Amino acid sequence: MALSTMIYNHLPTTQYSSMTKLSVVHAHKQALLDPPKAKPSNSASHLAESLSQLLHLHLETPPRTQLHHSIWDSFSEEKHSTPTTSPKEVIANKWREIHGSSDWDNLLDPLHPWLRREVVKYGEFAQATYDAFDFDSFSEYCGSCRYNRKHLFEKLDLTRNGYKVTNYIYAMSHIDMPQWLERSHLADTWSKDSNWMGYVAVSDDEETRRIGRRDIVVAWRGTVAPSEWYEDMQRKLEPFGQRDAKVERGFQSLYTSKNQSTRYNKTSASEQVMKEVTRLVEMYREKGEQVSLTITGHSLGGALALFNAHEAASTIPNLPVSVISFGAPRVGNVAFRDELHQLGVKTLRVVVKQDMVPRMPGLVFNEGLQKFEDITGTLEWVYTHVGAELKLDVRSSPYLKRGLNLVGFHSLETYLHLVDGFHSTTTSFRSDARRDVALVNKACDMLVDELRIPRCWYQLANKGLVCNGHGRWVKPKRDPEDIPSPAREKSVDAFVDRMQTQDVLESVPYAV
Repeated sequence: MALSTMIYNHLPTTQYSSMTKLSVVHAHKQALLDPPKAKPSNSASHLAESLSQLLHLHLETPPRTQLHHSIWDSFSEEKHSTPTTSPKEVIANKWREIHGSSDWDNLLDPLHPWLRREVVKYGEFAQATYDAFDFDSFSEYCGSCRYNRKHLFEKLDLTRNGYKVTNYIYAMSHIDMPQWLERSHLADTWSKDSNWMGYVAVSDDEETRRIGRRDIVVAWRGTVAPSEWYEDMQRKLEPFGQRDAKVERGFQSLYTSKNQSTRYNKTSASEQVMKEVTRLVEMYREKGEQVSLTITGHSLGGALALFNAHEAASTIPNLPVSVISFGAPRVGNVAFRDELHQLGVKTLRVVVKQDMVPRMPGLVFNEGLQKFEDITGTLEWVYTHVGAELKLDVRSSPYLKRGLNLVGFHSLETYLHLVDGFHSTTTSFRSDARRDVALVNKACDMLVDELRIPRCWYQLANKGLVCNGHGRWVKPKRDPEDIPSPAREKSVDAFVDRMQTQDVLESVPYAV
């Protein structure tokens, strides 16, 4: 029997045991309920222990010692008075290596500081898809982005990265999947079929000069960390393209599904993203600029990133395409992996050793069987990972709890914390790591108690309620420009296209 589904989101509103409870069912839908205080059952503890042994998670039982806060208090005071980011280095002369032209050879262990900064940057773009997503199932806008694309980075304090959002991506699916799309409980909603699934952004002029090219970013949203992936996907590889490649059918459906009767998916996620990426590539190439495409995503988003990369590399000639994924599952078979390699797609998979999602699907039958190819031949039905791997370990950080915490292991903020602190497999956690440690507990309970950071602390003020003029607490109306509207977005896109076309024309010298 599969374990219960574990909901992953970044507007968390419920608390749970971080050590042994394996079930966190619909966590974001329990916003108004207090967590149960009962201790986990012996059977749950035994199941957790068995699972950790099966997956070789290398967990440690936390010692029962008295907490000493004085050392941690002084640490906190010191950290609170330092910036959360390091100065930006100019990487223009090395951008191809940082972008993966040599498959990040000699850059991962030890981790080059320039690469570390770029990986964290793209991870923050993926994190934005959680922080801006409306998970509230009692909201008429559940499944949408809470902000207009013009203000997304401003609202999430990401303008410092030097990119601007140019388009949103929406997705639907023609098959049932385990909680991959969020639905509102209300009858009258912004969309009954689609979810906001990510966005396209492009570097501004200053960032372009720093990184040596105009960088187009596609960030895909993940949704859940379902342990049922092994059961639901193990035998559902289906053909992809014209050759021998096969991929997991749920991922492919989400990327390619469309329906003319819907508001947001008259075109598929594939068509939406490729139309925008193609437009941007053509526009900046006409200006004589070098252009790259970097696709990022966490969990399910990392899987969609591979589909996007395959399509972009297949249809846009001479475009450097890289994927930076976090905690992503396997997507396809050996032939799919080989096609990506032949197309020149560079993939860096960031993986936490204790996270079970990258082991799915194909927990048993995976790329490890390649060593037996002389006997078995090429196995078309075996799932295979793609690209280079940066492997991290929860045990390397002195700030993270020991013990089983499947949701915490898979949290993107846990990943970014470990990337920021990683130097090499033979050295300790970086003492000068700058990223704010408190971010780890946004949606889980991974930080040691001595830090005194509340678990699951990230949520809207008053859980989204406001006090009206009559003294009653109500759900507020969205700002009109933040309400999803296909007509408005199309008109804005048309205006932007006209302005950008005018800029291009003005930049071309008149013929003499």
